[in-house]
Amino acid sequence: MNRQEAEQLLTTWIENENLQLHCRMVSDAMEAYARKLGKDEQTIHNWWLAGLLHDLDWEKKPDEHPNFALEQIFPETDLPEEVLGAIRAHAPERTGTEPESEIERYLYACDEISGFMHAVSLMRPDGFGGMKAKSVTKKLKDKRFAANVNRDDIHKGAGLIDTELNEHILFLAGVFEKR
Repeated sequence: MNRQEAEQLLTTWIENENLQLHCRMVSDAMEAYARKLGKDEQTIHNWWLAGLLHDLDWEKKPDEHPNFALEQIFPETDLPEEVLGAIRAHAPERTGTEPESEIERYLYACDEISGFMHAVSLMRPDGFGGMKAKSVTKKLKDKRFAANVNRDDIHKGAGLIDTELNEHILFLAGVFEKR
């Protein structure tokens, strides 16, 4: 699946612009990490695909996410197994599959934190510009701020990629600032 086909699939299944933005942010994060890790171009593309399509069924089938996409949408595509595995493992409480492979761990690590950082950016006059890890971690402590974001998943994700949370936040802030 090329980028144009993936974008078409995204906009076919997701109408909500905020959810589309979230998926694109996660795909940007995944692509940036794949490049940082020195992956080849096909692997970089696969990481981008996993980020872009990970929440494909969230809007229309939230109670069946991500199993609906895995069982009903993706079999009609040529997505590589590593992409499907990452999508499966980004929601272990729903699929029973824990993130183990590198792509799975990074998708898990980039998902919740991306949404949370977007919420933080909306409170800042410069958005992601000059965002410091401290401003994000301070908001993480406020349970009322972006209350639907699971803080445990954010901390677990940083651990899964063996990265200090502050370092993870700063890397992603740099990626998202370029959007």
